[in-house]
Amino acid sequence: SGPEPDRHTFDAVVDFPDLRASYLPHFEMAVREGGAYSVMCAYNRFRGLPCCGSPLLLNDILRQEWGFEGYVVSDCDAVDDIYATHKLVPTLAEAAAMALKAGTDLNCGRAYTALLEAVRKGLVDEATVDIAVKRLFSARFRLGMFDPEERVPYAQIPYSAVDSSKHRLLALEAARQSIVLLQHKNNVLPLPKSLESIAVIGPNADDIEVLLGNYNGFPSDPVTPLRGLKEKVGSQTEIIYEPGTDWAESIPVLTPIPAEFLKPALNTKDSGLRGEYFANQAFKGKPVVTRLDAGLDFNWWEEAPFSGLDPNNFSIRWTGYLVPPESGDYYLGGEGFNSFKIFLDGKLIASFNGTHETHKVYQKVHLEKDRPAALKIEYSHRARMARMHLLWKKPAADSLERAVKAAREAEATILFLGLSPRLEGEEMNVPVPGFKGGDRLTLDLPANQEKLLEEVAKAAAPKPVVLVLLNGSPLAVNRAVELVPAIVEAWYPGQAAGAAIADVLFGDYNPAGRLPVTFYKSATDLPDFSDYRMAGRTYRYFKKEPLFPFGYGLSYTNFSYSKLSAQKSLKAGDELTISVEVKNTGKRDGEEVVEVYLSRPDSTSPVNPLRWLAGFRRLFLRAGEKQKVTLTIRPQELASYNAEGNRLIETGKLIISVGGQQPGFSGRLSAPTTGVLTTETKIKH
Repeated sequence: SGPEPDRHTFDAVVDFPDLRASYLPHFEMAVREGGAYSVMCAYNRFRGLPCCGSPLLLNDILRQEWGFEGYVVSDCDAVDDIYATHKLVPTLAEAAAMALKAGTDLNCGRAYTALLEAVRKGLVDEATVDIAVKRLFSARFRLGMFDPEERVPYAQIPYSAVDSSKHRLLALEAARQSIVLLQHKNNVLPLPKSLESIAVIGPNADDIEVLLGNYNGFPSDPVTPLRGLKEKVGSQTEIIYEPGTDWAESIPVLTPIPAEFLKPALNTKDSGLRGEYFANQAFKGKPVVTRLDAGLDFNWWEEAPFSGLDPNNFSIRWTGYLVPPESGDYYLGGEGFNSFKIFLDGKLIASFNGTHETHKVYQKVHLEKDRPAALKIEYSHRARMARMHLLWKKPAADSLERAVKAAREAEATILFLGLSPRLEGEEMNVPVPGFKGGDRLTLDLPANQEKLLEEVAKAAAPKPVVLVLLNGSPLAVNRAVELVPAIVEAWYPGQAAGAAIADVLFGDYNPAGRLPVTFYKSATDLPDFSDYRMAGRTYRYFKKEPLFPFGYGLSYTNFSYSKLSAQKSLKAGDELTISVEVKNTGKRDGEEVVEVYLSRPDSTSPVNPLRWLAGFRRLFLRAGEKQKVTLTIRPQELASYNAEGNRLIETGKLIISVGGQQPGFSGRLSAPTTGVLTTETKIKH
C-alpha cells in the first residue's frame, strides 16, 4: 500500500509482469485454493485508480478470472479517501458510487451513507445496490445469523474452547516451530541447566506487548521470555534481570505500578487506590460499589468487574496517591479500553478513547522521593473487552551500567533485543530516528539497543552470550554477527513465547525454523520504498550479499541429502515429481525443512527470478534415521510471465535444487547443518 505515511494518497504503479508474478499469486491462492469468501480493498491507488474503485482488480481479476463469489469490504474509510485524500471526485456521493460500481460491496466507514444521494442523482442505479446487498446477505445466511442457534454449528463452540489446554499447546508448538537459529558458534547452545547464574538483559525480556504483534487478541496467561527462563531453570539458578535500555529513545518499556507505591489516602498503612464503581459510563449518581483496589492491572475480558454491572455500561473512578520510591523523571500513563483519563495533582497527563484497539498513553513527569502525588483515574467501558492498567517506568539513569555489571558477573548472558509493535505497525506516530509513521527508514536496531549490545557483549566475553531477537520485520544486526556467538530469531511469538524460547535455548526443543524473508545488511542495498518494481527486491531478485538469506536456519543436529531424482524431461503443463533421501547424521533428534528451488537460466521473461521456492516439506527424523521425501510441483509453479503479464510455461532447461537452504551461497551464508543437491530437467512442448 505504499510508504505507510502516504497510503491515503499513494499511487502504486506496477507493470503487469510484476503484478502477475509477485503481487497477485498469494491473493489468487487464497481465493482459488483457500476458498476465501471476503476480500478487503486497500487505501492506495493502483495505476491511477483507487483499489476500492478499480474494476480491473475487483471485477476483471477477482471475480471474472478467479471466480470469487464472496463480498469485498473496504479498509476503514478507504472509500472516503477517494474524494477526501486522493481527490479523484469532488463529493462523497461520487466516491461511494465509484466504489460500489467497481465491486466494493461493504464499506467500513461513513461513505455509504451517501449512496441514497448517489442513487437520486443517477450516479449509481438500484440494481447495482441490489447486487451488493445480495452478496452481503448471502454471507450472513452462510454464517447462520438468521437461523435458530441450535442449527448453527459455530454457536455450539463454547467460549472456553479459545483458551483450552489443547490450544495452549498449539500456541507453544507454533512458537517453537517458528524460531530460527541464525548463528551458532563455539557450541554455546544448548545452555546447560546447571548454570548457577544467568544475566537476562534487554527491553524485550519481560514485556507482554512484544509477544503479540498487533491486531491481536489478549491471552489470559502470556509467558514472557524472563518468566519462561525462570520456570525452565528453577530456583537453583540465579536470574539477574536488567532491561538495560528502552526500545528506543522516548519509547519506554512500561510496567504496572506495584500496590506498595499507591495509597488510597494520606497517613494510612493501606496500599492501593480507592475505587468507585458506577452502573453507567458517565460516573453519574452514587457508586454501586466502593472498595480498595490493590493495584490497577485489570483484565475483565468480556465481563464486568463483578455481577450486577452491565459489561457494556459501567465506569470506575480511582483516587489516591502515588508515593515515588526515588526522585527523578518517570514515565507515567496507562492502557485501557474503551476510554480513560489520568490526572496527576489535578493535571490531565494521559487520555484515551477508542473503539478499535488499545494504545499505551503516557507522559514524562518529575517526581520527588516519598512526596505523595495525587492520582485520579477515570475509566469507562461501552463495548468489547474491558481492561485497565496503570503503568510507569521509574528513573533509570544507570540502566546500562547495571546491565553491564550483570553480564560481567553472570555465567551466561541472554540478550533480548529487537523491535516492538510500538515501533512498527499500521499508520502510527513514532518520534524516533530511523522510524516514520509505522515504517522503518533503516533496518538497524535502534541506536540505544546497538549500544547495549556492544557494551554487554564485551563485558560478558568470553562467557556464553546469546542474542534473542523479537521483531516483526528483518533486522540488519551486522555488529551482532561479529560480537555474539549465538543469535536466535523469535519474531513476535505469541502467548507461549517464553516457554518456547526457553525450550530452544536449553535444548528441550531442537530449532528448525527457516527465514521467510531475507535479512539484508542495509536498507541502502534496496530500491526506494515507493518503487514497486521487483528488481533488486526479495531473494528472487536480490543480487547482492544478504546478512542471512531467505530459507536459512540452523539446527542442533546435522542433515545430509542423497539420491535426488526428477524426470529427465517433462511436457509443458505436466507435474514435476522430485524425490530425495534425507538423513539425520547428528546425535540429536530434530526436524528438517526440505526446500525446493527452481530456476530458468534461459528464460526470456522480463521478470525471470534468480530462483524461486516451489515447494517445501517439514519432517521429523530421529538421530541416524533417514527418509525418502517425494514432492510434487504443480504446473503453475513452473510458470513464467511474458511482457503482457500472461502466464506461460517456457520450454528449455529447468534447474532443480533441493535441500535445507537456498543454493548458491558459501562460507557463513551456507548453513553447515544441512545441504543442497542440484539436478536439471528439460521442459518440452
